[in-house]
Amino acid sequence: MNHVERFKAVMHFQPVDRLPVWEWAMWWDKTIERWRGEGLPRDFKFSEVFAIAEHLELDPYQQFWLSTTTSSIDATQHHTEGVVSNMDDYLRIRPHLFPDHSRQLEVMKPWMNRQARGDVVVWTTLEGFFWFPRTLMDVERLSYAYYDEPELIHAINRDLLAFNLRLVEQLRQARCLPTFTTVAEDMSYNHGPMISRQIFADFLAPYYRPLIAALRELDVLTFVDTDGDVERMIPWLLDAGVAGVLPLERQAGVDGNALRLKFPRLGMVGHFDKMTMTRGESAMRTEFERLLPLMRGGGYIPSVDHQTPPGVSLDQYRAYLRLLREYAGKV
Repeated sequence: MNHVERFKAVMHFQPVDRLPVWEWAMWWDKTIERWRGEGLPRDFKFSEVFAIAEHLELDPYQQFWLSTTTSSIDATQHHTEGVVSNMDDYLRIRPHLFPDHSRQLEVMKPWMNRQARGDVVVWTTLEGFFWFPRTLMDVERLSYAYYDEPELIHAINRDLLAFNLRLVEQLRQARCLPTFTTVAEDMSYNHGPMISRQIFADFLAPYYRPLIAALRELDVLTFVDTDGDVERMIPWLLDAGVAGVLPLERQAGVDGNALRLKFPRLGMVGHFDKMTMTRGESAMRTEFERLLPLMRGGGYIPSVDHQTPPGVSLDQYRAYLRLLREYAGKV
């Protein structure tokens, strides 16, 4: 099987020759800095994640993050800046949001040729309907705004939906369709969701449904990226049409085997407890044994349950990769 066939087969609960050997979240910048002193070629930059993954002999997966922001405002895809307090603030910065990604689509085209041959899996990331308002407002303001300024949140998410749907159409027209898409959200933490089911139903689900419907028409699976304990949120996401979730963090108490019993067709990525990596090969093997029923049942790809931290040496990570390859072949 090639890489694209293998990913699709796993996520459709079909037989595979082996599981993908993939790290969805890669590593911290400090981790790469450490590894340069332990044998990783020094000319690798942290931003060159594909090249580093190739050097480590991981399967080739290439991500394209289709951001909502430009450098002209103080908001970035990974940080909450709180530049919006009300509708006037939003309307003031709106002209600087939702950039044209035509140039990035041109960058994607050679990768799409490789994907067509099955040589690489291309995936895109869109920003979600909790993530983006939080980026603009910060989490405290957003939490109040659901009650005090609901029209502001709806205005932001209507605009975000229109932007994401335009991107999907551009991808279709450019023949740059990814194998799958993740929606960046981070709307759960170690004790569960940051929002209620009613907030999700009122402010997120109406925008998820048309986006996922558009992606489904193009045979693109959608996964939600949300940290912490996602269990209570999974029924909400499934009802909105989401295919799966990641990263299923063990430190938040997530139990993938229990989730599989509750949600038999849920797609899952991640869930390998990164805290075992510094405790040696025996501890890592025990963790893979815990995951083996999930791996054999389909719909699941093992990966570190978030970025590999700088406490993990390069030798320890290579031991993890040896075990990952071994267990990926046990399906």
